[in-house]
Amino acid sequence: MSSKLIAPSLLAADFANLQRDIEMVNESEADWFHIDIMDGVFVPNISYGMPVLKAITAYTKKTVDVHLMIVDPDRYIKTFADLGSNILTVHYEACTHLHRTLQAIKAEGMKAGVALNPHTNINVLEDVINDIDIVLIMSVNPGFGGQSFIENTYFKTKQLKDLITRKGASTKIEIDGGVTNKNAKKLVDAGADILVAGSYVFKNSNQPETIKDLKAVANS
Repeated sequence: MSSKLIAPSLLAADFANLQRDIEMVNESEADWFHIDIMDGVFVPNISYGMPVLKAITAYTKKTVDVHLMIVDPDRYIKTFADLGSNILTVHYEACTHLHRTLQAIKAEGMKAGVALNPHTNINVLEDVINDIDIVLIMSVNPGFGGQSFIENTYFKTKQLKDLITRKGASTKIEIDGGVTNKNAKKLVDAGADILVAGSYVFKNSNQPETIKDLKAVANS
């Protein structure tokens, strides 16, 4: 994964034309589909659940990156594997026994991700970083699309990159929230490998070109 990856977030897609938007991502230069599952408890919003994810994965031709913003995610690990998730990311803040959760995700054949809210320190991953495939840094407060980017994310990304290097881990860094072509290069320079972009892609009139441009900036 030497080149930097772009993962459009379907939370910002047109839900009345979801298949159309999925086909657009399939045919674009995007690398992954990023799918946010919210329960209205862990975050103050409800997105979509299993039936919609099943409908989505029937058409996706690229890696399906599922981000769970829910309480007690352990209950649904096998379900999300069965629905076609390639990567399953849980929140550190929602997992009492994070190491066990990571092992359970991998046992279902998925890559295991851990997301950190803006207030959560990188140091909490010190003892499990070698068990994590992807760390997702929230660069906005989770729960809603279209928020402003939190500037401390650059420093936090550098801290995480230092931890990964120091521990000799192969963990990749994903950034989610407020990503545009204005901050993409700075995030990559700080250590980011995967950039999630929602509103920036789907609110643009030329979505494939926006994805292409963002990928070019990230890999420049």
